[in-house]
Amino acid sequence: MASIACIPSVPSPGNATGLRERARGALLGLAVGDALGAPAENLKPSEIRARWGRITGYVSQNPAGTDDTEYAIFSGLLLARHGSALTPSHVEAAWHEWIADRDEGPFRGAGFSERGTLENLRRGLAAPISAQHRHAWSDGLAMRAAPFGVFAAGRPAEAARLAAVDGSVSHDGEGIYGGQAVAAGVAAAMAGAPTVAVVASALAVVPDDSWTARSLRRAVAVAHRGERAVRSAVVIGGYPWTDLAPEAVALAFGAYAAADGDFRDAVLTAVNMGRDADTTAAVAGALAGATQGISAIPAEWGSAIGPARGSCLPAMAGHHVLDVADLLVPGGGMAAPELAPNMLVREDSPLPDPTAFTLSTNDEPEPSR
Repeated sequence: MASIACIPSVPSPGNATGLRERARGALLGLAVGDALGAPAENLKPSEIRARWGRITGYVSQNPAGTDDTEYAIFSGLLLARHGSALTPSHVEAAWHEWIADRDEGPFRGAGFSERGTLENLRRGLAAPISAQHRHAWSDGLAMRAAPFGVFAAGRPAEAARLAAVDGSVSHDGEGIYGGQAVAAGVAAAMAGAPTVAVVASALAVVPDDSWTARSLRRAVAVAHRGERAVRSAVVIGGYPWTDLAPEAVALAFGAYAAADGDFRDAVLTAVNMGRDADTTAAVAGALAGATQGISAIPAEWGSAIGPARGSCLPAMAGHHVLDVADLLVPGGGMAAPELAPNMLVREDSPLPDPTAFTLSTNDEPEPSR
């Protein structure tokens, strides 16, 4: 990875064809990472090695995306419907329309933050009160934030703003920051920014003294030493759950930085670190896929990803991440009939200046929580 002492600016997005290839790379990369990481979720590296050695490809018979992919599709379709005019009311209405008000039995395969959000929505609570539950700091927003970076290519601040609007229904505090970091990083990568500028763009949109920023800085500072160092720098030892947004987002960016944006290396690094491996690999895959484009995704990995099965969100069944990617870029494809016209209304907003700060490497380790 390049030196982090001097952060280059985020370039302007390329032409429509280039954006489409990066958009497809970002969302297919997310789904591939999700499917690769799902079997390793909640495992330690030692447990992964005992079962499979080092994971170098799919280890399940029928690889598929989990709730991470289906929620990214959910947010992508919502964004395609409303564009930059997205409001918390739009997001809340979509949660009711596509999830909460459906008679579909148990809410399968979702994390604690999604379950808590649904309980609150079904009790009649509205955003931001609907996000007041015990897991508002989870990585549930981070896992679905990549579409905002795809839509706001080259505009990390706008991507972060939209991610926060989406997250207002389900997350708060560090949970919002994690989603904003992912969205901004993908937005920078969509414009062809180098790895160091992608990381800088993520840090530029979250509070400097937040747990998310501190963890992300630590992960990137040791990324050159490999996955064990990244994991040791940010994992909260002894905590029983693996969905902490500051931890998961830092692991994903650490994997991406360790690989210097290379898709295969970034995703496999995230997978083999364990913890919330489907989410960390999905985020690393989105970042690297946006950086390198869809051609960087191994064909045998990409071809295994079909339309969403609806295993978590039945309303998302049949939607493919590539179709969603096409909806989010100019000239990428036609809107689905059920989506509103004029959905891709863009607003100009200034890019954050990544040269205005440096990535500190002097943070003390976060105490175990």
